[in-house]
Amino acid sequence: MVAGATTAPLSVEWDAEHAVTELYREHYRPLVRLAALLVRDHATAEEVVQDSFVAMHNAWRRLRDPNKALSYLRQAVVNKARSVLRHRAVVEKHAPKALPDAPSAEHGALNMLEREAVIRALRKLPTRQREAIVLRYYGDLSEAQIADAMGISRGAVKSHTSRGISALRSVLEQAT
Repeated sequence: MVAGATTAPLSVEWDAEHAVTELYREHYRPLVRLAALLVRDHATAEEVVQDSFVAMHNAWRRLRDPNKALSYLRQAVVNKARSVLRHRAVVEKHAPKALPDAPSAEHGALNMLEREAVIRALRKLPTRQREAIVLRYYGDLSEAQIADAMGISRGAVKSHTSRGISALRSVLEQAT
């Protein structure tokens, strides 16, 4: 068995299968508890311990003193736990920012109704007023750009925009 266990120490003649099986039987749970304290996650702790046992099994022939196998396992668990924590830190550092909470469906429906009301009101405006308002507030154009696009003066743009806003306000107030 393993140094510190209640039975006889591991003999050099034992093969990896037998030795690892005995170590697993006696020390799996305490090693998982150790790993869980380090990585703060039971499932990850089990993976760390399993990986440590696999690594020890693969390296059994290179193990100088089979009686120190438990010490080797503990060290492997600690090292693998450190790797997990380093990996988590990198992932968290580069994790995409959480999206802001999406508005409720009710909010979206109300916005849609308001938009539809504005569009209906826009359709009732005379063509020039509608064009001036759409170019200004939807197209985000300056007065000079609107005047150029509509082929009118800047003063006419101001006049059409002002009259259109007043008409929209009146139509929308009547609707509510």
